Amino acid sequence: MNKKLVGYSLFFVVLTGLFLVFVFAGTDNWKKKSPAISVVKPFSFFSQNGTRFTDKDMEGKVCVVEFFFTTCKGICPKLNTNMKDIYQEFKNEPDFMILSHTSDPETDSVPVLKRYADSIGANSNNWVFLTGRKDSLYLAARNSYLLDDPKNNLVDINQQFLHTQFFAVVDKEGKVRGGVYDGLKKDEIAKLKSDVKTLLAEKQGHNGFANGIFNNNP
Repeated sequence: MNKKLVGYSLFFVVLTGLFLVFVFAGTDNWKKKSPAISVVKPFSFFSQNGTRFTDKDMEGKVCVVEFFFTTCKGICPKLNTNMKDIYQEFKNEPDFMILSHTSDPETDSVPVLKRYADSIGANSNNWVFLTGRKDSLYLAARNSYLLDDPKNNLVDINQQFLHTQFFAVVDKEGKVRGGVYDGLKKDEIAKLKSDVKTLLAEKQGHNGFANGIFNNNP
């Protein structure tokens, strides 16, 4: 009787194992995923080419996000040196994109961003420089990408200036994943690259952007 019980138990263990293999094989469900800490809210800005760029243009892309300004003499050149290193590694990935938002839209017009992008060899297909209304840009930094303290939303926009060294990573479904990365630290850049590779390999959910995270602006 005990032998039969042991046999039945082994049979069910094997059967359960085969079932789990069948369910998870070919999917990313078995992998430990970095947490989603935010979602991208609808926006509408202008790229260095003067074309309108919205949240819909991020659909199906893994995006690295930053905020900088072209006249910065401090951390921004260092940030974009590191960002260019990220760009060089992933520029041939069709599902990869960098979004560089200006913190100083009064200075960084479309032509200014175009000259800057050209000067560093950025291809507008996968490295997009964005400008627009200051309040909209700053809301995106705080409420979508968590790159600034949301308490600053209570401060008069004319008294604000966003200057951050942090990058964010967004997955193919518009979720900000894994926290923020210090763009001045080599070890965090290496971690960002590793996380981007993982997200590029993830399969997009069946609903994709139809889940309501991304919508056209009214």
